[in-house]
Amino acid sequence: MSVERLSRPDGHEIAFRRLGGSGPGIIFISGFNSAMTGIKASWLAERCRDRGHAFLRFDAFGHGESTGRLAEGTVGRWKEDAVAVLDRLTSGPQILIGSSMGAWIAALVAESRPERIAGLVGVAAAPDFTRELIEPSLSAGARAALARDGVWLRPSAYGAEPYPIARRALEEAARHLVLSRRLAFGFPVRLLHGTADSEVPADLSLRLAGAIDGPDTAVTLVPGGDHRLSGERELALLGRALDQLLAKAASPSR
Repeated sequence: MSVERLSRPDGHEIAFRRLGGSGPGIIFISGFNSAMTGIKASWLAERCRDRGHAFLRFDAFGHGESTGRLAEGTVGRWKEDAVAVLDRLTSGPQILIGSSMGAWIAALVAESRPERIAGLVGVAAAPDFTRELIEPSLSAGARAALARDGVWLRPSAYGAEPYPIARRALEEAARHLVLSRRLAFGFPVRLLHGTADSEVPADLSLRLAGAIDGPDTAVTLVPGGDHRLSGERELALLGRALDQLLAKAASPSR
């Protein structure tokens, strides 16, 4: 799949890769500071190619091959860009697969376009992570940097360069919280979360499931699974969850 670009009204571009095939289509939404070339997205692309399913993955604003600066991204921006991807680059029902923050974005997209969604899979879902995880863990030094500079460079858990957390982004994210309200989802939802996830506790997936009003929501806790859930065993679980949703979408009873 070659890289294509979706132009946005402000001149920025969202880089994406698209694979034609049968429906429902599958859209992968990456996590914060992650790109569409990651292990899960690439594995899904190969799987969909082998099985003839339509598949689309993209880089969020400020990520990967898309334009923009990460420090200028917000949950609202990422949600609106993901809605644009759904509206302009796909047709018919879609299954959303969101990884970490991508599951939060997927939930917001599903709220905006419920008639287009055939199912949702969350992998190590991190809904409301700004409020639930980042803000409570800020050190005095981090709070001082946010107040002084508007940006704090957070150390990466994977040995990469520190990445920016902007005060504006934390404030804007408060307008998009989902755990404190009800999500009316008339489609099946599958949430996978590792019990050894040291970045996002499995409780966030459980709480997300509790916030969903829908006919078919299930959480699978993966013993010993870390945040990435990118090993052979975890990818097989992801594949089974996706197969369940594809089967349900094909069922006349849906």
